[in-house]
Amino acid sequence: MKTICINCPMGCPLDITEEEGKVVVRGYTCKRGLEYGVSEYTSPVRTVTTLMRTSDGGVVPVKTSRPVPKGRMFDVLERIRSLTAPADADIGFVAESDVLGLGSDIVVTGRPAPHPAK
Repeated sequence: MKTICINCPMGCPLDITEEEGKVVVRGYTCKRGLEYGVSEYTSPVRTVTTLMRTSDGGVVPVKTSRPVPKGRMFDVLERIRSLTAPADADIGFVAESDVLGLGSDIVVTGRPAPHPAK
């Protein structure tokens, strides 16, 4: 598996394989690259960012407070689509705690944008 480490500005190209039952990471230049490579190979996670509808028909940017398993990203997005934030939701507002039991909250990260028709 080939990927780019995102843990620092170096952006090391990683080559990750499994040899004799062990994860082997090549191409990293620091310990963070090694840790990222092993994690990405064994249990990849992602922070989900998207827009959520507001009660007045507008949208507000949201994200997960912690990364969620990569394989559950679309489940989280589907759950967010079913939610509605208050029209006056402020930055830091928790729209849902512990989304899908994954240990991550859905948090507002910006100001609501009003509905275009208003």
